[in-house]
Amino acid sequence: MSRNDHKSSGPSHRQERVGETVRHAISDIFTRREIADRALTRHSLTTSRVEMSPDLKLATVYVTTLGGRETKAALAALDANRRELRQRVAERVNLKFAPDLRFRLDASLDVQSRIDALLSSPEVARDLKPQDPDPTPEDKT
Repeated sequence: MSRNDHKSSGPSHRQERVGETVRHAISDIFTRREIADRALTRHSLTTSRVEMSPDLKLATVYVTTLGGRETKAALAALDANRRELRQRVAERVNLKFAPDLRFRLDASLDVQSRIDALLSSPEVARDLKPQDPDPTPEDKT
């Protein structure tokens, strides 16, 4: 059997490692405010994760803004500055090819907030409350 005969269910260790390296590089660029774009400098951006394609040529960068405000404007600014961001990532990350960057909003925090709200709702709290055990036949008399 060749290496390609095995289908993996998730990213390889190399994809995860390179993704984490790219995430650190992008976070550093955001922290240092190296991109001179007013739309980017007025937002506090967080890079939650980076998913790499199997050939490491495409990086999907998941970002959030502080407070979740103006996310569309932030994503538009990131897309507009994608070329410069890619160049700065290439300076920091030692890869044969600089990955193309694709920016997406990370909705996992919103999902987590909705789950927390559901679990703390009175209806769910009532259902999670321990029930009295079934009465024994002796208790029915």
